[in-house]
Amino acid sequence: MNVVGFLIAFIILIILPYVGLWKLFIKADRLGWEALIPFYNFVVIIKITGRPLWWIVLLLIPGINFLVFMGLMVDFAKSYGKFTFAQHAAAVALEFIYFPKWGFDPNTQYLGQSASPEFREKYKKILKKSTGREWADAIIFAVVAATLIRTLFIEAYVIPSASMESSLLIGDYLFVSKVNYGARIPMTPVAFPFAHHTMPLINTKAYWDGIELPYYRLPGLSDIKKGDVVVFNYPMDADSPLYRPVDKRENFIKRCQGTPGDTLRIIKAQVSINGKPSITPPNGEITYRVKYDGTPINPDLATDLHLEDINPDKVNEFTTNTTVTSANKLKGFSNIKSVTPELNAPGVPDPSYPINPVRYPNYKITAPFPAFNWNQDNYGPIVVPKKGMTVKLDSLTFPIYGRAIEIYEGNKVQVVGKDILINGVKTDQYTFKLNYYFMMGDNRHNSEDSRFWGFVPEDHIVGKALFIWMSVDDNASFFNKIRWRRLFNIIR
Repeated sequence: MNVVGFLIAFIILIILPYVGLWKLFIKADRLGWEALIPFYNFVVIIKITGRPLWWIVLLLIPGINFLVFMGLMVDFAKSYGKFTFAQHAAAVALEFIYFPKWGFDPNTQYLGQSASPEFREKYKKILKKSTGREWADAIIFAVVAATLIRTLFIEAYVIPSASMESSLLIGDYLFVSKVNYGARIPMTPVAFPFAHHTMPLINTKAYWDGIELPYYRLPGLSDIKKGDVVVFNYPMDADSPLYRPVDKRENFIKRCQGTPGDTLRIIKAQVSINGKPSITPPNGEITYRVKYDGTPINPDLATDLHLEDINPDKVNEFTTNTTVTSANKLKGFSNIKSVTPELNAPGVPDPSYPINPVRYPNYKITAPFPAFNWNQDNYGPIVVPKKGMTVKLDSLTFPIYGRAIEIYEGNKVQVVGKDILINGVKTDQYTFKLNYYFMMGDNRHNSEDSRFWGFVPEDHIVGKALFIWMSVDDNASFFNKIRWRRLFNIIR
């Protein structure tokens, strides 16, 4: 936003409501300057409407304060003879237009404290609502209340893919807490209720990106810890063809393996943090090669041991994704000759690792970068960026940090010859403005995660997965669709 646009927005959204409030306060025999003092002006509004002063405490509670604000604005409008639904909506959402309009309108006068019994008795015929009006008020209140709960407290989420198996299964319905890490204030505030980024059926955008607010998060109960199962916005949705705003990017769920400042490395599928082996999720999966004597695997056994993606690629051999526990049980059957983890060898590069700048056409790359001998089982070492951390930029570090510097931190990045330019200035270092996290799926060989597309910025964090409230197996028969044993399981 340029300076002129900022000034216009400031006048419309800030100055005009205060001007209108000044005039309306005077009409209620209050001093006009009281309207200019933040928070105190709400004390005055409470007195003007006749609500108890302890309501001021409710204005301090996130989530509840928005509902209280709406109620006060409606009461405030009633105190000046504004009784229609349209006028109440205008007082809540368009105060920068209607407060000045009512303030300068000689026909708009203060009638008294709208929340008082005397006022209600005096204007009971006008205040009486039709059945349609009562239904409309109830529906709007329900939508607003549900939206606030989803935004600030807790939200439902369903597991769509196998990247977290066997810790979380496709069809698990979770509750995700916004309180644990602090609720993120909506960055794209103009959006259709209950739709994330796409309208159902018509497949159009469910939001308007004409207004985008800066990132801000309310205080939380804790920081993100290694091992937490976290829901976040998929960082790659920032790219073509979607170009979605941060809070409208697809929701992903993974386990946090690295926090800001950590040095992460993977050796033979074992994650180590700062030189110490990390605890492997007990229900995590990797690929195993199974050799057997020719007797086919019983389908019921495959289901019981949760053998996924069985691939019979050789005679009397197949690969499958499963847990260590299931693999050990499988070894005990007489027709099984061997069960061996199938891992990528160290030093054998996979072109997907790490993030290579040439994958992103918005980078203006004119110089080659060295290959990394990394793969999904042998990766790093890599330092997870931390707010305030300065990294040296060269041919080894730029492929790792370049995307975060450009896309997530909003810089113009160029590579010209051997020189790295940030916002047109040649540099060999960069200081990060955000904290970042390294996320991985528990199904290590069937998860596209930070090993593929890099770090997750803190402004992409949605919340912490708490527990499973429902689990549905779409492949099961009608009477066995619900996985009863998984209901209300705490996510660890």
